[in-house]
Amino acid sequence: MQVEERKPVNTMQNIILENRGKLTITGVLDVLSFDDEIAILETELGLLNIKGENIKVNKVSLESADVIIEGEIRSLEYSNKNYDKSKGTLISKIFK
Repeated sequence: MQVEERKPVNTMQNIILENRGKLTITGVLDVLSFDDEIAILETELGLLNIKGENIKVNKVSLESADVIIEGEIRSLEYSNKNYDKSKGTLISKIFK
């Protein structure tokens, strides 16, 4: 099965943080990695690192490019660094 890489359609992205406990992000291309302290997302505007405690990725919709993350959000940081995709992404692990 061949997986097509998604190309950014536009560079629009919204981030809504509610009471530092619920984070809604649009413009997400892939969830690259996450655990209970960090989530790394590939977005249309670059890599987004989300740090905190008890982080849970509650919704992932790559069709609509939305992700909802809950937990104690402490920081959001964009990076232009390339992520080593040879390790596999969350989505590729789910659909193996």
